[in-house]
Amino acid sequence: LLRRMASGVKAPDAVVRFTLDKMADGGIHDQLGGGFHRYATDAHWLVPHFEQMLYDNAQLARVYLHAWAVTGEADGGRYREVARGVLDYLLREMRTADGAFAASQDADTGGIEGLTFTWRAAEVREVLGDAAPAFSAAYGVTDDGNWEGVTILSRVLPRGDDAGEASLAASRARLLERRMTRPQPARDDKALAAWNGLAIAAFAEAGRLFGEERYTAAAVAAAEAITEGLLAPDGVLRRSWKDGRAVGQGVLEDHAHLAEGLLALYETTFDERWFVRALALTDRILDRFADPAGGFFDTADDHEQLITRPKDVQDNAVPSGGAMATTVLLRLAAWTGEARYREAADRALASVTPYLARYPTGFAQWLVAATFATAEVDEVAVVAGAAGVDDEATLELLSPVWTRWRPNQVLAAAPADAVDASAIPLLADRVAIDGRPTAYVCRHFACRLPVTTGAALEAQLGSRGG
Repeated sequence: LLRRMASGVKAPDAVVRFTLDKMADGGIHDQLGGGFHRYATDAHWLVPHFEQMLYDNAQLARVYLHAWAVTGEADGGRYREVARGVLDYLLREMRTADGAFAASQDADTGGIEGLTFTWRAAEVREVLGDAAPAFSAAYGVTDDGNWEGVTILSRVLPRGDDAGEASLAASRARLLERRMTRPQPARDDKALAAWNGLAIAAFAEAGRLFGEERYTAAAVAAAEAITEGLLAPDGVLRRSWKDGRAVGQGVLEDHAHLAEGLLALYETTFDERWFVRALALTDRILDRFADPAGGFFDTADDHEQLITRPKDVQDNAVPSGGAMATTVLLRLAAWTGEARYREAADRALASVTPYLARYPTGFAQWLVAATFATAEVDEVAVVAGAAGVDDEATLELLSPVWTRWRPNQVLAAAPADAVDASAIPLLADRVAIDGRPTAYVCRHFACRLPVTTGAALEAQLGSRGG
């Protein structure tokens, strides 16, 4: 729905805002720590199953980031705040010693569900003192509690003025500090390739759109940990990394989700090693996972022999491997012009098309792929100035395509002296006009006249339509 909104369609706005607002306000959202619990057990998003999963938080960080980008909220808007809270939770509590991200955090502490996360009114008053009444009113804290005699924090009053919100933020910080002194839930420290791929994508996009290097650095560290630990020199990907040991044979979702994360990281850093690794993972998908009838099996053709070779196309809490592989193939077709990527994606989409309109909530990532497949995708190639991609003139030129979320776009950039050696075909034969940073806007590798200013680039993109 956010992708539809980004293309100028207004109809989904109310549904998107209502859903994201209610989730952010509910007890399913850790109002102090910033992460999201696994799911709600009631119709009001209040009572969660308190487990926190990497895959949920990685995807929710990205969707709130996109919502902030699409809705045009002022700097510091609610969706930006929620996205940053999720990412900071992951950095604070889910990051492993080697820079990857752990799989999950338990629901219970010492055998008691939600013990770490729930509150009694007396303790809130003890910690906050004079600030307790305002906080309790805003977050539903009562002496009787709202669940089994204790309170699950949720936002029950609408947001107020800046001073009031700043006071509530200070109260949340004090309560979080107290909460960190409690016994904490155990953590499952295994780092899964697929789920880390989702996290890498979220951190990479946040680093770019928020302009915060710490998020980019976290994405790079996770990508290095996962690829160095799980990706063998011969291209074989393992599934799980823990305590310096890789186990399990990578399945389709591992390859596809990691490739998606690495492509997002490339568009943030323009470091081609991430593009090259994503390309190799995708080629392995075509070589080892493709179904001649269309789509992809969940296991490789050299995987351990099973009674039947699985092929689950439905998207669930995590996008299906087939849907994400199709998304990646479509994006790579735009970067490379390779017909085999587009053809494989089209065959996969054709195999699920009858289900998309009938069961859309079961095929959400497939709808993302279908949206990209039917869009007029802008292929943007930027030749950087002599000082490289980070020089001031190049950043000004890049601004319309690098600091905004444009879902129907791929972006490549390299210094002028590196274009000929680039692994990305979209950059081939591009030149800097009069030695200045230069951008080319293309479709199917047919390009408009090159431009050398951000304003001219934005004008070209704006004239292309949604």
